[in-house]
Amino acid sequence: MTDYKEEQNNEIEALESIYPEEFLILETEPHHKFQITVKTEGGGEGEEATAAAEICLTFQYTATYPDQPPVLEVTPIDNIEDEDLKELRQRLDDVCSDNLGMVMVFSVVTSALEWLTSHMESLARTALQAKQDREKQQEEAERKKFEGTRVTVETFLAWKAKFDAEMALLRSEREREEEKNRKLSGRQLFQRDQTLNQSDLSFLGDGEGEVAVDESLFQDLDDLELEDELDDEDLDD
Repeated sequence: MTDYKEEQNNEIEALESIYPEEFLILETEPHHKFQITVKTEGGGEGEEATAAAEICLTFQYTATYPDQPPVLEVTPIDNIEDEDLKELRQRLDDVCSDNLGMVMVFSVVTSALEWLTSHMESLARTALQAKQDREKQQEEAERKKFEGTRVTVETFLAWKAKFDAEMALLRSEREREEEKNRKLSGRQLFQRDQTLNQSDLSFLGDGEGEVAVDESLFQDLDDLELEDELDDEDLDD
């Protein structure tokens, strides 16, 4: 007949020795209930660094353990979300089923540590890959700025149609404007284009309405042979 109590006590002594800092007894009666903290230290440097993580496994023996699995609870402590533990919980349940009839806590804890380490490494790889993908997308966007849009037959025809439509619109507007101007009288054009008034005003502006005459230009008029020219004109008449 199996002495379940003795097997349980022997396992408790072994666990206390294996996990001196991680092991904590919560209850002893009617059956042992205890916790074992499982954590990874993380590692690596730079972009490939893996974060540390920690969970707590709570075990409670049943009356016929190890022929029955212990009552097991998994609690996240650091860098682990509740939804991440579904996969771990299924894995630990499978370990318990595979080890029925033998003390199994050490196997469960070892499997939990392996999963936790693998999970954190996977998160680190995923984060690194996401970062590299973002950098690649940014580089591609910068490269396209300098390359411009590649011209294909389709893109050229689309651009040509748009360009022709815009030019036709500009020609139509210009023709309408020219037609409108042809129908205006000179006075209307003058009134419409105020720059004509401004040009005359600016011409007279410096003298405030007076035109300055340089008298020196006429000092040598006496030297001109005006009489001879007049005589020649009279002879022609």
